[in-house]
Amino acid sequence: MKRLNLPVDGACRCGRVKIRISAPPMLTMACHCTGCQRMSGSAYSLSAAIPAEGFAVVEGTPVVAGATAEAGHHFCPDCMTWMFTRPAGFDFFVNVRPTMLDETGWYSPFIETYTSERLAWAQTPAVHSYEKFPPMEDYEKLIGAYAASAA
Repeated sequence: MKRLNLPVDGACRCGRVKIRISAPPMLTMACHCTGCQRMSGSAYSLSAAIPAEGFAVVEGTPVVAGATAEAGHHFCPDCMTWMFTRPAGFDFFVNVRPTMLDETGWYSPFIETYTSERLAWAQTPAVHSYEKFPPMEDYEKLIGAYAASAA
């Protein structure tokens, strides 16, 4: 896995909504929940938790759609690519779909969530696995372990 060189730009499939990250991820994840499976059209969704101040939409205006507005899923209004998520009540980070970025060779999921809903054949290289989400008290330790592994 190669090192992430910041800033990194990205875009939706049609290129009308463009994003930029200028801070390293706090944590990288794969979510196996059936909601993510359906929204991504895949076995799981990938995300990189980027500090809010290190994320920007630099062109276009995404729309909020998905299961609920509180979930904060943002899509391109034209091609409907699921680009990022701003979960309600968690204003300090943005979950960016790393496959939207121009550079993806650095990415690997550090944790995987909702393994209780994982497709039988789906595997990831994640270091930590959780049947649901990690308990809130585990996140500080996970963020620290991820930072140490990415150094």
